[in-house]
Amino acid sequence: MRLSDFDYELPAELIAQEPPDSREQSRLLVIKKLTGEIQHRKFSDILDYLQKGDVLVANNTRVIPARLYGRKNGSGAFIEVVLLRRINQKRWEVLVRPGKRVKPGTAIVFGQGELTASTLDITPSGERIIEFIFDGVFEEVLDRLGKVPLPPYIHKELQDPERYQTVYSRHPGSAAAPTAGLHFTPRLIELIKEKGVEWVEILLHVGLGTFRPVKEENIINHKMHREDYEIAAHSADSINAALREKRRIIAVGTTTTRALESAFVEKEVRPGAGSTDIFIYPGYEFKVISGLVTNFHLPKSTLLMLVSALAGRDNVMRAYSDAIKEGYRFFSFGDAMLII
Repeated sequence: MRLSDFDYELPAELIAQEPPDSREQSRLLVIKKLTGEIQHRKFSDILDYLQKGDVLVANNTRVIPARLYGRKNGSGAFIEVVLLRRINQKRWEVLVRPGKRVKPGTAIVFGQGELTASTLDITPSGERIIEFIFDGVFEEVLDRLGKVPLPPYIHKELQDPERYQTVYSRHPGSAAAPTAGLHFTPRLIELIKEKGVEWVEILLHVGLGTFRPVKEENIINHKMHREDYEIAAHSADSINAALREKRRIIAVGTTTTRALESAFVEKEVRPGAGSTDIFIYPGYEFKVISGLVTNFHLPKSTLLMLVSALAGRDNVMRAYSDAIKEGYRFFSFGDAMLII
């Protein structure tokens, strides 16, 4: 398929710059994937589309203050570092700006010197491997010096950082939020459970590669970023029981989808830790999920391609056109879509 098949024009004023006053009062566009029927609701109405026996799977990662501002040791030149993926206790794969200033051997100083980093290598895609030097607990140092890295299309400062976390976030490690989950509240989750829907949590740490644009006109030539995931044994048991009994498994977000589809081996979801660079685009045959809660995604993005693989590219592009006409809010702090 061509990259241009996933392009659309979006008025800038529809890019949500801040979260809504209430999480569950976001709007909800529903697509019936078999018929292409579109319905316009509010997010709390998701209860009307869930049924007893469904399994709703969510990603319980937590965003860390992954953006650091430092100075190049010696010259004092400004360097921005964004943590992407942890390799071990001290080493990270990171994004740096400006990249030309950071070659192997470059040392970067943060704050008043309580955190420094040594550049070890450059990856084939241009990220850096760095090793941090610090006293004490790294997470505590990061909390003092780092900032939450909001997506590049958000230009307003976030007043309450918790609004870029899901209410069920538990395990720190992401550079970006699994934004489909931002619409859920504790009240709504309890109502979902009371309806007989099973709420299951897994973990995938989201990297900023999720915002990396596709540049290949033939999309199959695009190389996906890699992200780490972990699925507990009890979560896998619940998901596999639903698979055997042919009950619906609905993923909350594309990150959850990528983890589940990657962990599927020999007719079941395998528990444990792993990493994935799976690229899901139209033509992909889903092994685990049958439905999806998601936000509205950037033009020409791998996330839009994943959604199109599930609901059909024509259905999705028509739904996006309708959403624009109806004034839906787009991207991370925007409204939601349910594919069912």
